[in-house]
Amino acid sequence: MAKLKTTFFCQNCGAQYAKWQGQCNSCKAWNTISEEVISKPEKNDWKTPSNIASRTAKSLKINDIDTAQEARLNTLDTEFNRVLGGGLVPGSLTLLGGEPGIGKSTLLLQISLKLPYKTLYVSGEESQKQIKMRAQRVHPNSKECYILTETKTQHIFKQIETLKPDIVVIDSIQTLHSDYIESSSGSISQIKECTTELIKFAKETATPVILIGHITKDGNIAGPKILEHMVDTVLQFEGDRNHVFRILRAHKNRFGSTNELGIYEMQGSGLREVSNPSEILISQKEGDLSGNAIAATLEGMRPLLIEVQALVSTAVYGTPQRSATGFNAKRLNMLLAVLEKRAGFRLGAKDVFLNITGGITVDDPAIDLAVVAAILSSNEDQALPQDYCFAAEVGLSGEIRPVQRVDQRILEAEKLGFSRIFISKFNKLGSHYKTIDVQRISKVEDLVKFLL
Repeated sequence: MAKLKTTFFCQNCGAQYAKWQGQCNSCKAWNTISEEVISKPEKNDWKTPSNIASRTAKSLKINDIDTAQEARLNTLDTEFNRVLGGGLVPGSLTLLGGEPGIGKSTLLLQISLKLPYKTLYVSGEESQKQIKMRAQRVHPNSKECYILTETKTQHIFKQIETLKPDIVVIDSIQTLHSDYIESSSGSISQIKECTTELIKFAKETATPVILIGHITKDGNIAGPKILEHMVDTVLQFEGDRNHVFRILRAHKNRFGSTNELGIYEMQGSGLREVSNPSEILISQKEGDLSGNAIAATLEGMRPLLIEVQALVSTAVYGTPQRSATGFNAKRLNMLLAVLEKRAGFRLGAKDVFLNITGGITVDDPAIDLAVVAAILSSNEDQALPQDYCFAAEVGLSGEIRPVQRVDQRILEAEKLGFSRIFISKFNKLGSHYKTIDVQRISKVEDLVKFLL
């Protein structure tokens, strides 16, 4: 009989202890340490020795490693491919996290049904009939997608040996359990063991594996933080369940950029790819409204035009409020100080509220000029022309600083029908533009004179 070993794990951060204690020394949480029984039998490989001969890895010169057969797998989903960096890499392990009900299972089921490769969709949360009902709504005709309802990893690997799929999807990693660990599903040790078995399978067979992970109330993926270090790519599916738009981000990507953004719209027939994000980030208005400005920003390699809304009003309770949604509040305070010092606007006794429409968060400093323009428009209650947009950074001395890849921003604004864009005087342009007027300014005072 296998020797049993008892250990104590923190269910919040995954720290391991030899005995129970009230507070975790690592994350300082109380009453999160619980006992887990771990058995140590002689572990077999994920594969049986009969079908794959055992081999010993040997070192190779980096120039001798052949990557010709390692082309990425096209998922036929433009947004998913963009966030991954061009498609699924053979042998990679991808972890997709998000809030309950946000659409993680719908996204991966929809991709699995469209894939031209043999795909095994393993669900530990729904029955095959339930998945079939969702599949009929999303993509009813699929010849290469196989559904398996199973939670034990040993049974899953037997099905994999029989089916030999090109892609494996696991929904979700918290529901799996292995015979080699005697603790319950979802525990720290089970998650680590199941992930380790899947990593070994993916690397040895060059089969991409996609995992769905639950998240905690803090927004972090449930389980130990080491889970995110073990996988190759960590994706986050974000959005408000009360709105139809969803955003896919990469928090970690060993095979591509982490700055790319994928946008979907939740419909009755599944998730629709939004190829032109500006259509949802710029609201439609009947008349001219003060406090609105359009910024030309970048998310990875993709140019976006987003709407910045500002509201400036007299402080009622004496102490002015500063609130920013989707924008750094400290940077907002800096821009308000620049306007007060360099342009003479008395904003110290006024409430200032700022909002980036569409529910996204922007870190690009090129949005500074649009923020300043929206604040000036609201303060003077004077609407800006709807065909004006802005792309520049504002410095502490009030200078308008250049931003990178300004030509790409101008082309996107020209394509969407904007007639004028404000940029820094020190930006170098690579070409001339036909239908858009490029207005160069060097100081905040120049913007004030031009707009007001």
